[in-house]
Amino acid sequence: MKKWKYLTMTAVLGSALLLGACGSETESEEATNGSQTTETAAAGDAQLTGSVSGDGSSTVAPITEGLVEEYAGTQPDVKVSVGVSGTGGGFEKFIAGETDFSNASRPIKDEEKAKLDEAGIEYTEFQVAYDGLTVVVNPENDWATELTVDQLKKLWIEDGTTKKWSDIDPSWPAEEIVFYSPGTDSGTYDYFDEVILDGSDLVKSATLSEDDNVLVQGVAADKNAIGFFGFAYYLENQNKLTAVKVDGVEPTNETIESGEYTPLSRPLFVYAKNSALKDNEAFYDFMKFTLENAGEMAETVGYVKLPDAKYTEGLTALEGLK
Repeated sequence: MKKWKYLTMTAVLGSALLLGACGSETESEEATNGSQTTETAAAGDAQLTGSVSGDGSSTVAPITEGLVEEYAGTQPDVKVSVGVSGTGGGFEKFIAGETDFSNASRPIKDEEKAKLDEAGIEYTEFQVAYDGLTVVVNPENDWATELTVDQLKKLWIEDGTTKKWSDIDPSWPAEEIVFYSPGTDSGTYDYFDEVILDGSDLVKSATLSEDDNVLVQGVAADKNAIGFFGFAYYLENQNKLTAVKVDGVEPTNETIESGEYTPLSRPLFVYAKNSALKDNEAFYDFMKFTLENAGEMAETVGYVKLPDAKYTEGLTALEGLK
């Protein structure tokens, strides 16, 4: 996983705190005698200990990783561990009772809800950001920089043929297309399946991976390649990829937030176990920190923040679970 831009922000904040610590000994004593340290004040709570565990979407991961890094500065004695096994894989661990929360780049499925109900696990859904699922091609590809939804279906749905660019448009090269896709445990795959594949099979020749960086590298290395993944991964690699316009609309913060970039705009989620929120003060505090800071972190790592009212709704729901 890359070191995201929030690390720079963290360094600046850290420098500011160090500069503030260079005052006189008397000033330090006065600060120490205050009701809270700087870190505690930032967290808004007493210092906590404990552990928190999560897993799930690689798309949501950059937001969560940034929040974990920032949270460690306010609650250093709380250990937050987050795996990246894809939305489906994350829900499997959530259902098995192995995690406190599950990151997802799609809404929970009915069968997953049923399994959680069977396991006696109650949960709450929180939205944390918007994403635009981004279709990308190699920069040497100057013919397929704009595609319609119908062309995406023709490209990606398995039809028993070896697909060439010229099959999509006769004026395009008669060269075989190389496909890169998130794995089937990925919420990004599920969302693409819903809005593009319509439940049909994905092209069998596609290289699948739960690691979006593998997909980035594959498309960047082959002029006949095409792939898709979350908007943030495109932004981090836009010097070696071209984002495809869909029905004439380019994925940007503005088009994703407005819904103009359709049908590939989507919300991102965190699903939290209610019993853990009640019994684990550290987890409750981390989720509160998440909802208070997810919008800013989403923008920092390349996604789109929700309207402030959405985060307020989430915090109200969280407070009701304490």
